[in-house]
Amino acid sequence: MRFVDEYRDKEQVRSLVRAIRQVVTRPWHIMEICGGQTHAIARYRLEEMLPEEVKLLHGPGCPVCVTPVGIIDRALELAKRPDVILASFGDMMRVPGSREDLLQIKARGADIRILYSPLDAVSLAADHPDKKIVFFAIGFETTAPVHMMALKEAARRKLGNFYLHTSLFTVPPAIEAILSDPESRVDGFLAAGHVCAITGNGAYRHLAEKYKTPIVVTGFEPADLLLGIYCCLLQLEAGIYKVENVYKRVVPEEGNLPARALMEETLELCDQEWRGLGTIPQSGLRLKEIFARQDASHLLPALDAKAHKQCLEATALGVEKGQCIAGDIMRGTKQTKDCPFFGTLCTPDHPVGVPMVSSEGVCAAYYRYK
Repeated sequence: MRFVDEYRDKEQVRSLVRAIRQVVTRPWHIMEICGGQTHAIARYRLEEMLPEEVKLLHGPGCPVCVTPVGIIDRALELAKRPDVILASFGDMMRVPGSREDLLQIKARGADIRILYSPLDAVSLAADHPDKKIVFFAIGFETTAPVHMMALKEAARRKLGNFYLHTSLFTVPPAIEAILSDPESRVDGFLAAGHVCAITGNGAYRHLAEKYKTPIVVTGFEPADLLLGIYCCLLQLEAGIYKVENVYKRVVPEEGNLPARALMEETLELCDQEWRGLGTIPQSGLRLKEIFARQDASHLLPALDAKAHKQCLEATALGVEKGQCIAGDIMRGTKQTKDCPFFGTLCTPDHPVGVPMVSSEGVCAAYYRYK
């Protein structure tokens, strides 16, 4: 398949590995910021090809993994309502809230539908006018425009029973939070090509300059990732710190202008809690006031002070009762091998932490392929 096979070509991979070995002179830590990239790194065993001086760290690039307990609990409460059909992507079904997950309450009779597209939830709203259809909209800037397309389509069709329950994150503030952490070991970043295909590369330039950290925009195939690592190392070895796009077949410099316009029309920045990382200022996206009617949070009473405290405590514990080190892994201060529960108490069948639930979570990827 064109644009896939040539980026999995064995000789091209070998050539890039040789180039990496020739350029590196000292230890460096490079973090990929996307769960899809983490999955590919584990699947193709790229770390084992790299020289020992190059260490890969795995960032908070899985929206399922960073969705906080409080948002999961609100989704559970929505799904329990007899007048609600909750629609969700399948990878959210087993993400634990403070006491249970969506799959458990579905087994008890809650009407929860697993969909592949937010637009399918719009069809559900048309087919079930007597029900409130709530789509659990999670993601980074990559998927936010698709959720907003569904919102606009429901409005166009005058479907007053369509709602979004959002858990939307933006990547640049997370990179800044990691770089400003005194314990950070990150020397360079691989930025997610599909995010930059929407947003463009502009938001990353001040981070590269401010923190003197190369940020290389790259893709998801073995040759893409190795090229990104190679270019990042070239900058580090030369003392250069800039944003470099090596995924130009997908990422235009300015991003996707219609998608950006749609996001600017419907969403605004807000402070956002990241599971395992805490609250990162201006790192989330929420519906603008003009679209408040479609915000599913209005279907539930506001959390009282006691309930809010319980949600914060549950998040602080990670629900995993102190067993999961996912936050440290996503900050780059620890690796999966540092977790005493990885592959023993914590497996995809019996996950202790969320990164073992989602297929793009670092723990699930490493368990599957390594």
